[in-house]
Amino acid sequence: ALAYLSHEYLGNAFGTVYDISTIAILWFAGASAMAGLLNLMPQYLPRYGMAPHWARAVRPMVLVFTLVAFLVTWIFDADVDAQGGAYATGVLVLMSSAAIAVTIAARRARQRGWTLGFAIISLIFLYVTVANAIERPDGVKIGACFIAGIILVSFLSRLARAFELRVTSVVLDDMAERFIRDISHRKIRFIANEPDQRDVAEYRDKIQQIRTDNDVPAADDVIFVEVTVGDPSEFESELRVRGEVLHGRYRVLCLESSTISNALAAFLLHVRDTTGQRPHIYFEWTEGNPFAQFLRFFLFGQGEVAPVTREVLREAEPDPTRRPRVHVG
Repeated sequence: ALAYLSHEYLGNAFGTVYDISTIAILWFAGASAMAGLLNLMPQYLPRYGMAPHWARAVRPMVLVFTLVAFLVTWIFDADVDAQGGAYATGVLVLMSSAAIAVTIAARRARQRGWTLGFAIISLIFLYVTVANAIERPDGVKIGACFIAGIILVSFLSRLARAFELRVTSVVLDDMAERFIRDISHRKIRFIANEPDQRDVAEYRDKIQQIRTDNDVPAADDVIFVEVTVGDPSEFESELRVRGEVLHGRYRVLCLESSTISNALAAFLLHVRDTTGQRPHIYFEWTEGNPFAQFLRFFLFGQGEVAPVTREVLREAEPDPTRRPRVHVG
């Protein structure tokens, strides 16, 4: 409307300058929004395994966001009035969340005056947001569709990458390296153990069970491997291995990771590469429904450990003759 008035009453020269300045302002606004998206995406979705690796690259993400912009423009038939409700809702939600974040920060800093002031501003923004959503619900509907789409695509992405080798590096302490160096002179056998009481009976019974189920000779040396699950939402992380001797006779390697199976697979491959031997690892079957166990692995990093460990190893090492051996009894 202002551009029309500029051309109509102030001449085409001024109107053209106004058009150019308007386009430049909108271009800078779009560029700033694009820069914000490019900074936010690699920090969250790829970190949680909910986006492919190319989501960290700038150029592919620019193309994706540009295509989304074209799609939205096509859906709304390039009608500015039709997009107004969605735009207003998005801006108001952004400003409301920012005001709430500043309020929380001021409260943590024990700044009572600023906390009260920002809280009032947050309430005002929330009221305007709700009123706008009631008057023009298109923005909420469109936002809900985008959120649902992001969640669906993210879920499928993480599901497709569930059996990737998620460990970025393996770091052993001095005791763990000593254990590996000592057992490398013989056949390398590990026993996967879920730590419970960690008393003498637990390790004694576990060794006896594994030897009976898998017909392992009593003279063969074994080392226990235990994994503690940290934050299961973390997709990739460094694997730290700590060695310790319990009850004066049982050697235990303690691993900490976001998933048990991926940590064990990465550890076995690391042992193979450092010693030149194919290690063996022994499991016992997990009781329960296999599908429920897979959901436990997908959501919480636990579940049916043995077959998942073997599948991670199969994807990471396509050559069966070099793949660490997995035994289940």
